[in-house]
Amino acid sequence: MRAKGKILYVASTFGHLASFHQPYLQWFALQGYEVHVAAGGVPCRLEGVSRSISLPFEKSMFSPKNLAAVWELYRLMRAERYKMISLHTSLAAFFARLAVAPLGKRRPSVMNTVHGYLFDKDTQRTKRILLLGAERITASVTDWLLTMNRQDAEIASRYHLGKKQMLTKGMGVNFTRFTPPTQNQREELRLKLGLKPSDLVLIYAAEFSKRKNQGMLIEAMRSLPEHVVLLLPGQGEMREMCRMQAGKAGLTDRIRFPGFVRDMENWYRASDICVSASRIEGLPFNVMEAMACGLPVVASDIKGHQDLICAGENGVLYPFGDEREFVNAVQRMQDANVRQRMGQAARHFVQRFDITEVFPELTALYENAVKGFH
Repeated sequence: MRAKGKILYVASTFGHLASFHQPYLQWFALQGYEVHVAAGGVPCRLEGVSRSISLPFEKSMFSPKNLAAVWELYRLMRAERYKMISLHTSLAAFFARLAVAPLGKRRPSVMNTVHGYLFDKDTQRTKRILLLGAERITASVTDWLLTMNRQDAEIASRYHLGKKQMLTKGMGVNFTRFTPPTQNQREELRLKLGLKPSDLVLIYAAEFSKRKNQGMLIEAMRSLPEHVVLLLPGQGEMREMCRMQAGKAGLTDRIRFPGFVRDMENWYRASDICVSASRIEGLPFNVMEAMACGLPVVASDIKGHQDLICAGENGVLYPFGDEREFVNAVQRMQDANVRQRMGQAARHFVQRFDITEVFPELTALYENAVKGFH
């Protein structure tokens, strides 16, 4: 059967597409579209995808390799005549839209999904001007703009960053694995992970980077009681630096670095509180997964977190980088009854982001975007 047309997904890495977009790639294929993906890094198997194109994306905005990626995308779009391109991650979305602009009236419908602008009202002025300027330059070829937190939606509206703007509930999370444990399960998991019944266990699953700010949590552990343990699953360029920081502070027994973890649900189930020190977010999966497991949250008061945490109900928000306020928030949650009440509220609240709720809403938008082919 002849395909209805071709769809192109573009992201900075194939890993991003595998982590967040696999159900939607399959959906397009089932609707009769030929699905292509273009991204940086090592290609991986993606169900529903008939062609994968490697692009030389680099994190540095001014890398010549990114301009080479623009040329490759321009040639690809001219040759394939896509009905729609679906853009993800800030860097890839910017350079892909530079490739779209010269196509003129023959260009595809463009949908940019904002997984979190890398700036907000508190971002250093020069950086904010640069990143906002990149979005404004490419706004004229952004037919659909999907945001996933209120601050990003306000930015997009104020600066007219897309023709049709929609505030969504993200990509949706499959919460099937992420459920609260029974008391016996919790005790068994804690024993398996070498955690004491009396430990108050904090968990922050994230890439080790400056933006994720694990260093602040490590420093704050100095001021928390001895029975407080911090789990830091994840990898990244700053992981070794954080390990050294914990060692110098004499906290190696109280801060664990398990690396990449496949069964994250079990680590959440063994923990008491989800924490985050991040500087900026879109709609963080790690926090939502922890909430689905029944954990209350102590997180920095930033966009993304503000859309998930109702202060005093399912968690606590503290000013970004404020070590003292973080410590105070954790100490207030030492009461097991408080944690149980907030954890139940967290699980109830986060169900609205389940993929079974989000999937039909997003696919309806995708159908409309495809119909907008020029």
